[in-house]
Amino acid sequence: MNKSIRRVDVVLFGAAIAASVPAFAQNSVTLYGIVDNGFSYTNNQASLGSTSGGKSAVKMAQGVFAGSRFGLKGAEDLGGNTKAIFQLESGFNSATGAQQYSNAMFGRQAWVGLTNPTYGTFTAGRQYASYYQMLSPYSPTTWITGYYGAHPGDIDGLDTIYRANNTLEYTSPKLYGLTVSGSYSLGGVAGSTNQGSTWATGIQYAMGPVGVAVAFSRINNSTAGGGTWGADSTTTNGGSQIGVSALTNGYQTAQAQQRFAVGGGYKFNAAWDVTATYSNVQYIPGSGSKFHDTAIFNTAGAVLHWKPAVAWDFATGYSYTRATRANGIQDNAQYHQFNLSEYYALSKRTGLYALEAYQKAKGKTLGTNGAGQIIDATATLGDGYNSTPSSSGSQLAVGVGLIHRF
Repeated sequence: MNKSIRRVDVVLFGAAIAASVPAFAQNSVTLYGIVDNGFSYTNNQASLGSTSGGKSAVKMAQGVFAGSRFGLKGAEDLGGNTKAIFQLESGFNSATGAQQYSNAMFGRQAWVGLTNPTYGTFTAGRQYASYYQMLSPYSPTTWITGYYGAHPGDIDGLDTIYRANNTLEYTSPKLYGLTVSGSYSLGGVAGSTNQGSTWATGIQYAMGPVGVAVAFSRINNSTAGGGTWGADSTTTNGGSQIGVSALTNGYQTAQAQQRFAVGGGYKFNAAWDVTATYSNVQYIPGSGSKFHDTAIFNTAGAVLHWKPAVAWDFATGYSYTRATRANGIQDNAQYHQFNLSEYYALSKRTGLYALEAYQKAKGKTLGTNGAGQIIDATATLGDGYNSTPSSSGSQLAVGVGLIHRF
């Protein structure tokens, strides 16, 4: 009897202790990453701004199918269906071990926020702006990769290479297939709320096999009137201009970049789906710019994806980019790009891939010195060759590799 009484006392005492300790919310943290290494061949490779001296190159290419990275993401239940969320993501060169961004351990993403299925999601930090968030399901880079398959030079920002610092972003819950998103990135320039800032907005509809999105983005130079881009390293742009390639080399002194894009997709069945995009990109001059007319690039592209079996994925894509006549150029630049992609899954997390790409450029564009230098347009495949484009109007590249996700 005394033993039974003692057991009851112990149970009651334990229950009292448990009741006096506050309940801790459930939380989770996930470590994840990608390692991607391979080899590439390019028939003509030179330095940015060069129209001569291109040579073929065989090299180890890393992060071709998906950028090598590791990261942490997590969530904590705060009650009432509200969660605190965060993500820290670091890019690295899997061929050398070097950090992707100098002096930025988590240069790919670093943000914290709150999410609720009724009220939506709010996040703050370094992240993708709403422009990319809404359009990404229809980006060509999903199947033909950004390295080879982004539209020339990633002119319309549909790959994952641009993230904005100091960003406040809100995305609504999905309602009848509709999602809206808006973001604003503070420039941090004393005396100005506009210089160095980025703002973006978009709307997406996805229901059943159909999806479509419309988005707009404006990125402002932190230097008043244009000129050296991102002179203040604390600005949204991290001290450098985005999207510099053979297409836009002559427009680096723009006061602002502006992008409008429409994307859509349709899934025919389990094996076939197609996506398409159209974009209008403007490089707007200021008093300090080396060009005087707004440079406009229109791009249209489509990707057809075929999955004949669980282990296989195939895709083919085409895009056409055309610049408008401006800054003394009458024979405006045009770019035709063709892509193929093959992927074989060795397991759920590991796969082999092969990629092929060809681009033909013609017409004229501006050289590094701006309106005072009109040069032949040169080819630059995807965004993997932004700093090493062709020295002529054509470029061919082939790549193979191994990718592992964890």
